[in-house]
Amino acid sequence: MTKADIAETISARLITSQRESLDLVEAVLELVKGRLERGETVKISGFGIFEVKQKKDRRGRKPQTGEDLTIEARRVLTFRLSPLLKRSLTESLRPLSCPE
Repeated sequence: MTKADIAETISARLITSQRESLDLVEAVLELVKGRLERGETVKISGFGIFEVKQKKDRRGRKPQTGEDLTIEARRVLTFRLSPLLKRSLTESLRPLSCPE
């Protein structure tokens, strides 16, 4: 799914132009991006939590040479599903029972 797909769906549901819908999608994504860049947590009820975590320096090794190195500290983005979405996905992925 792309931003254009999301905008098209919003446009159809809200009876707006695709340009307005795309602007809306862009505005929401910019808002989320800005909050994450500042290190804030973004919680979307019924969907999940986006969170920036700080990783510390750690030891690593180059696979080709086996040489030891230090992997520098960095920030990483994590996502946790909401219990509602997790349950919904789990139920939709259950295999159908086979009649014997």
